[in-house]
Amino acid sequence: MGYMHKVFLAGDGIYGCLHCGTHFVRKDRIESKQYNGQYGRAFLFDQIVNVRAGEEEKRAMTTGVHIVQDIVCMECSAYVGWTYIKAFEPSQKFKEGKFILEKELITDITRDWDY
Repeated sequence: MGYMHKVFLAGDGIYGCLHCGTHFVRKDRIESKQYNGQYGRAFLFDQIVNVRAGEEEKRAMTTGVHIVQDIVCMECSAYVGWTYIKAFEPSQKFKEGKFILEKELITDITRDWDY
């Protein structure tokens, strides 16, 4: 694997790392706010940037058993959520390939620069 380049997202309403401010996703990409994580509420997204995934592991969750990978900020390595690799329940297959960001571990980055 080569060097990972950091992506900077344009516009207002960007979620980023609570610790270092690295951009993850635009707020308008939220698919659901109805999730819970280790630290409370969590959001489901179909695509995010600037994260690294850990080892795959089988995890029992409230909606069944899933194979997931924890995700961390590519800049500071802070844990921010997980990604779904495989769902065993047919009703949960829609989660495969999607990402959870824990609300308590991200921040709303406001961009109010004047040009």
